[in-house]
Amino acid sequence: MTAVLGTRQDPEPPVRKPGRWSAPPRPVWEEEPSRAGQAGKGIALGLACLAVLFPLWIVIVTSLQTKRTIDEAGGLVVIPRSITFVAYQELLSGGQVQRAALVSVGVTVVGTLFSMAVSVLCAYGLSRGGSLGHRWILMTLLATMFFGAGLIPTYLLVQALGLTDTYLALILPSAVSVFNILVLRAFFMNNSQELVDSARIDGAGEWRILFRIVMPLSRAVIAVISLFYAVGYWSAWFNASIYLTDQDMMPLQNVMIQLVQKQERPVGLSAQINTGQLSPLAVQMAVMVLALLPVAVLSPFVQKHFKKGMLTGAVKG
Repeated sequence: MTAVLGTRQDPEPPVRKPGRWSAPPRPVWEEEPSRAGQAGKGIALGLACLAVLFPLWIVIVTSLQTKRTIDEAGGLVVIPRSITFVAYQELLSGGQVQRAALVSVGVTVVGTLFSMAVSVLCAYGLSRGGSLGHRWILMTLLATMFFGAGLIPTYLLVQALGLTDTYLALILPSAVSVFNILVLRAFFMNNSQELVDSARIDGAGEWRILFRIVMPLSRAVIAVISLFYAVGYWSAWFNASIYLTDQDMMPLQNVMIQLVQKQERPVGLSAQINTGQLSPLAVQMAVMVLALLPVAVLSPFVQKHFKKGMLTGAVKG
């Protein structure tokens, strides 16, 4: 008894709280970056931004220079010497460039609204499992992503429908993107089914459910897909080059191609260019800036929706 009572037990080792050094080993790519790694990432990111912004800077600066400055620089200007808006004033004062810009704006607005209406309705119908012909329609849409009729059958179809030399030829052949429909469908399927069931019990029809519940919950993905369609219509030039023959109906991108390739000069600018009042290079750069301006202005407003709109709709679906 005395031996038992006199025996001293070793104290238990202190419990070490989990910290940075007691954490289990992690893969190299999950470790906290060192200062050298952070500096390297910053330098790489800065160089990437410089590679993107430097050509844009040259285009903008050259469009704002006089003919004398451009001639002295031997072409593109990097460091501005004087600022003038003569090229922009002449482009927007009337003529082919202004008309082409209005055509591009009209086609972009109307085409985006039409494409979004078709895509949202199709995606909502395919997101309802019991809709008529759901599986067959979905398989048909998926098949068009891998198999296409080709350019000649498409042109013959557009010609047979009487769409050549009309603005509908700039919208209908590329009105719907199956990829965008699938992204919308995946997002719609991840919406709260309880809200839809509650609305249906209260007597709401499919149209009311779509416009009052589904679309307000899907603002992020709708904004992203709308931007995709708008950029596609604004940047499109191929349809106009094969379906339109009237120069007055050409959008801004086709006029820009003609300017850059020096095929012809816009109506109203030939006199100023021939007399030396305007530099052809300044006019080309100004048209490029006008073509890039809408996308550069609208993109920051939709940027916050990209992560939620694309990743949630594509990954969870």
